[in-house]
Amino acid sequence: MFTHEPVLLKEVLEALSLDEHRDGIFIDATFGRGGHSAEILQRLNEQGRVIALDRDPTAIAAGQERFKHDSRLCLVHRAFGQLHDAFGVVGMTEIMGKISGALFDLGVSSPQLDEAMRGFSFMREGPLDMRMDNSSGISAAEWVAKISERDLQKIIAEYGEERFARRIANAIITYRREQPITTTTQLAQLIDAAVPRREPGKHPATRTFQAIRMAVNNELEQIQQALAQVINVLKPSGRLCVISFHSLEDQLVKRFMQTHSQDDPMYAGMPNVPKDKRAQLKRVGKAIHPSDSEVQRNPRARSAILRVAEKVAA
Repeated sequence: MFTHEPVLLKEVLEALSLDEHRDGIFIDATFGRGGHSAEILQRLNEQGRVIALDRDPTAIAAGQERFKHDSRLCLVHRAFGQLHDAFGVVGMTEIMGKISGALFDLGVSSPQLDEAMRGFSFMREGPLDMRMDNSSGISAAEWVAKISERDLQKIIAEYGEERFARRIANAIITYRREQPITTTTQLAQLIDAAVPRREPGKHPATRTFQAIRMAVNNELEQIQQALAQVINVLKPSGRLCVISFHSLEDQLVKRFMQTHSQDDPMYAGMPNVPKDKRAQLKRVGKAIHPSDSEVQRNPRARSAILRVAEKVAA
């Protein structure tokens, strides 16, 4: 059985101010295996509710089994970029301004990494898939087979922040002319051969696998879509908590919170700012990183960053 230890759990529970909203509606936009949702539910009363989303059908199936006796949890098979659609699925059409808190735990989950057949890990032999929802869309193998060398280099450089992107892209395109790239180890080995110097403690394929995964799943676009939707459903004093594991994710989140924590620049210095042009959020504290003890217990938490914002009254 695969396990997933929720990252920054104590910090998330504090940031959501659950004691003040025990009868509230909360969103867990990245359910995974339900670690965060389970702890949120423990702190809610009988009127409280968690709407949990995940694009991975395996996560939904596991959650339905784990929480089959708790009607306060509504599980929806949707990517978090389809947040508004998820409310319709659970029969909540009048949702604006009613959510007490929302959590996004971005990136790939431990069960996805640990199951070789999902194709996320270069450490395990498996089909080159990488889809978070393996019931739809194209696999990483299909994506790699079609993309141009120029676009591949750009994706690896931008999403993977890989300095050898040009070498790696050329190696992949050269290799695929002879035979298709269909397995994780096949791709990892050709990347390994293409990279002239290694980063200490990091496999040469780490950044490229990350970049391809982000592209296959449209991860940055999903984040932008979700943040744009969640701000309208939060109630005044409702909290938004986002855990990022990648600098590009964190930059998006940080910029979003900064932008919406200010009045529209068009009205700078004016005494009367229209209601719809006022700041919608206020940032809560500084970015939060996992403790040394958490990183020792769960090394996958080491790059996590939690940012918190609160919806302000209109």
